[in-house]
Amino acid sequence: MSKPKILITRPDIPPGAIEKLKEKCDVDVYGEEKPISKEELLKKIPGKDGLLCMLTDPIDRGVIEAAGPSLKVIATMSVGFEHIDLKECKTRNISVSNTPDVSTDSVAEWTVTLMLCAGRNFMKAATAVKDGEWIYSWSPLWLCGQGLQDSVVGIIGMGRIGQGIMKRILPFGVKKVLYFDIFHPIKPAEEMGALFVDLEELLKNSDYVVSMCNLSDETKHLFNKKAFDLMKNSAVFVNTSRGGVVDHKDLYEALKNKTIRAAALDVTDPEPLPKNHELLSLPNIIITPHLASSETNVRIKMADLAAENILLGVKGEKLKTPVPMPA
Repeated sequence: MSKPKILITRPDIPPGAIEKLKEKCDVDVYGEEKPISKEELLKKIPGKDGLLCMLTDPIDRGVIEAAGPSLKVIATMSVGFEHIDLKECKTRNISVSNTPDVSTDSVAEWTVTLMLCAGRNFMKAATAVKDGEWIYSWSPLWLCGQGLQDSVVGIIGMGRIGQGIMKRILPFGVKKVLYFDIFHPIKPAEEMGALFVDLEELLKNSDYVVSMCNLSDETKHLFNKKAFDLMKNSAVFVNTSRGGVVDHKDLYEALKNKTIRAAALDVTDPEPLPKNHELLSLPNIIITPHLASSETNVRIKMADLAAENILLGVKGEKLKTPVPMPA
């Protein structure tokens, strides 16, 4: 009996997952350490039983059609799955999985790091010596920032990662944690002391505004001029969720005009952000290249989970972490 045929869209994933698949499958690994092109994907996908892909790989109707009737499972090595045409997968009875939960702690850690760095002017301070700006041994207000102690933190989207952020900031002595989520009340967060408020109240009263919401038609450009105008002019805005929830032009204007004090982004729209993008000209923003889950152990767990889902899917068995299909 022939082995199931699997396509992996990148070679630079933890090798243990690839070896696990090679033990039981005929594995085709795309050879370049960059997102696979649409042309190459269409060339390699026909006849495959399983596809292990990344968030950077648009798996649209054309790709799924090109795969043919053999395709049984798509496992994305990511939490997000908006790059996969779920309606087409449902029509063709293709199982789809993602890798939730394993990156919760690493994303929460990175988010808190960005909060501290943006609030305390870390980037400016880190380059001040190199740039010759450290002229006096000490100055009372030079590079002063806002810490977490006694601050009000507003979290939009109080899911697993939002709760992980809250657990990490409470020991810093924050005054209050506000949250807004379409699903509420969220008992674990409220047991830790979080207070549910409407979005407008959260924006008006928070010293730190943290976006942890999913990208949808309702949340696209949720953080726009109207939202930034509601925030305190001393507020710090942090986004480690999805780039599309922010109107980057409006954020640029808010930072440039000091409508808000600072921002930190780990996600942008587009990705990668062009090096000449106007946001990068501002001194009061930190932008990192979608690295919140970039921790070695997390990547190993993500790859292993994706591989396990592939092995289950090609046998027609229930996936460990199935993606909910549209109605």
